[in-house]
Amino acid sequence: MHHVFFGNTVYQWLSALGVALVVMLSLWLIKHVLVRRLGVIAARTATRLDDVAVAALESTKLLVMAVIGLYAGSLMLVLPEGVRVIVTRTAITIGLVQGAIWGNAALRSWLQQYYENRATDPARATSAAAVGFIARMVLWVVILLMILDNLGVNITTLVASLGIGGIAVALAVQNILGDLFASLSIVLDKPFVIGDFIVVDKYLGTVEYVGLKTTRIRSLGGEQLVFSNADLLKSRLQNMSRLETRRAAFTVSVTYDTPAATLRAIPAMLAEIVKAQPKTRLDRSHFTGVGASSMNFEVVYFYESPDYLAFMDVQQEIWLRIVERFDAEGIEYAYPTQTLQVRNGAKEIPGITPDAGGAPAAS
Repeated sequence: MHHVFFGNTVYQWLSALGVALVVMLSLWLIKHVLVRRLGVIAARTATRLDDVAVAALESTKLLVMAVIGLYAGSLMLVLPEGVRVIVTRTAITIGLVQGAIWGNAALRSWLQQYYENRATDPARATSAAAVGFIARMVLWVVILLMILDNLGVNITTLVASLGIGGIAVALAVQNILGDLFASLSIVLDKPFVIGDFIVVDKYLGTVEYVGLKTTRIRSLGGEQLVFSNADLLKSRLQNMSRLETRRAAFTVSVTYDTPAATLRAIPAMLAEIVKAQPKTRLDRSHFTGVGASSMNFEVVYFYESPDYLAFMDVQQEIWLRIVERFDAEGIEYAYPTQTLQVRNGAKEIPGITPDAGGAPAAS
């Protein structure tokens, strides 16, 4: 037991091995106990934080526990300064990598919950991919810089070099970065989410996917429309899924020979017909003036529901009742007409007008 190997006795080597095994076994037991206890708590609670914690703990690697155990055992030994530095830096590097694995597992669990809730909250599915990608990228970059700093690399110079290189890369891929930041704007500001029906310029359809560079829309014709995120945010966009009320306006025209009393009664007739429909709110009904070949009435009303099919049913019913009411009252609809008058005693002939000397001439 007192024989010396590499500067330490057999007793010291065995003691170091025993400490390493005890530490590794203790860490393994702590992991399983915490996972089991937190799993029971997570099953009883509605919050998702404990589920994320369980997922992170389950990602603890046996290799990491073995390295930490060996490091704890090495503290029982007398080692050269250079070896001690290598052992310490190795243990810290392994610990940092395990920290990154914990963070990645937690993010993965969080993203999974977002996708599971996509049916009830489409905004979560919209933001999950972009936020998850950015968070993972930041996590691994920070861990990598910490590892390099632990290994003795001057990260100040490295960060400065990365900054200069980042400017050059940003200039080269500015269009891609523009789409990336536009994607983040869509995620944070939420002008639309997956499942919304939107109108972009002359294109319209349902949002199917929002990615880091493009947004994909399924049009009414069935084809898929792909928009650059940056171009999409620069466009005039209408989100029809957030429509609360619909404004409708229509015009009814009657003939010139309609009696004045009937003209006075028509606005009230139209208002009565509109008010009789469900979920409609009359704004106005007026005789707006005399046209080239008609007497015009305008009606404006609001339909207090975003359902387009129900709105069309109501609009159809309004027009059918107007036709029935006008037929019952003997009111005639106007249509484009033109009356030709021939003077200087010449006979009136449809489509023929006299010339300056009184002779008929084709009009």
